[in-house]
Amino acid sequence: MAVETLPPPPLGQFLIETPRAALALAGVPFGWRQALAGVPRAEGQPVMLLPGLFNSDRSMTIMARYLRDLGHAPHGWALGRNFGQRSIGVDGQALIERIDAVAQGTGRPVALVGVSMGGIMARLVAHRRPDLIEQVVTVASPYAGPARSTRVWRLYEWISGESVDDPAVLALAEEVRRPLPVPATAIWSASDGLVNGMGCHVPGEPGCRAVEVVSSHYGVQTRLIVLRAVAEALAGNRL
Repeated sequence: MAVETLPPPPLGQFLIETPRAALALAGVPFGWRQALAGVPRAEGQPVMLLPGLFNSDRSMTIMARYLRDLGHAPHGWALGRNFGQRSIGVDGQALIERIDAVAQGTGRPVALVGVSMGGIMARLVAHRRPDLIEQVVTVASPYAGPARSTRVWRLYEWISGESVDDPAVLALAEEVRRPLPVPATAIWSASDGLVNGMGCHVPGEPGCRAVEVVSSHYGVQTRLIVLRAVAEALAGNRL
């Protein structure tokens, strides 16, 4: 199926999003040690975590704890809730300034891990300022497909104040979709109930490795299988 015609996920997948997320979260304490076992450790590499639409740094707490336990130095984006361009500034300038501050403070480029809309923003920044970025890891981020291949495009319009059909929005989406100038990993799920998983990666995208997991969209950043995939991606792109 052409990416331009991707439909939203089936209604059945959407309706079971909440119970799937709750079950996964309940299992986190019991699988924590196993999720850490055998994953390459880091040496204080800075990683900025970008939350999904309408979420804040608080939603990334478990991921931050997991990466910290592996020796990374996770940073929040410190821009409040993710309201699209209203949060990151025109052309992402506020986010770029935040990343630049972390890069200057640590003396090294920053890895970006973005969930859903956060991943789309990470790709935009990597195109605009690749000098600041070590690599990009997107998690359930529908950067490759049209906005209407998700079940949240109307919510996005309401929260961001932007129309998905606005020429400026479409131009940004096209920029984000282009291959990145830095190493990248796209983590996606075919059973995602909010976004079409086929729109979360581009098969054969140069410099970007696609990793499929089984996950809901809600709470994807708390799933142990996803946390492990993120850590392995960060380690793999540093080799």
